[in-house]
Amino acid sequence: MRKITYLAVFEPSKDGYGVYFPDLPGCISFGKTYEEAYRKSEDALGLHIYGMEKDGDEIPKPSENPQIYPETVPGYLVSPITVFPDIIRDELDNKKVRTNVTIPAWLKAEAEQHNINYSKLLEAALIEYLGFDTRSHTSRNF
Repeated sequence: MRKITYLAVFEPSKDGYGVYFPDLPGCISFGKTYEEAYRKSEDALGLHIYGMEKDGDEIPKPSENPQIYPETVPGYLVSPITVFPDIIRDELDNKKVRTNVTIPAWLKAEAEQHNINYSKLLEAALIEYLGFDTRSHTSRNF
């Protein structure tokens, strides 16, 4: 299982801790306490890596001594943050999402009389229609 660790910079402020990853510009987070900031930085890192991979961007190699931004406030802390990108990808790709469909009113009434679960039916129909083998699929990358 793939594991990636980047160093994060935790900047104290009167409101909590801002977090940034010098190796990943744009990957930031915040928490009111250090513990909350740490948890949220794990989420931010995981989502950032996920987005980069979805976009086909190259994931930079973590540096051993990241360049701290010159404007970083005194009292900052540097801490390693580890994520498991494959687990995050599987969770996000398999997350249930809401979608609206339009069907004739008579068909909706008939389906409701039969206690049809629209979500299950649509999912099963799409899997069959698209020809997926669900035994060998935990996630699908398009």
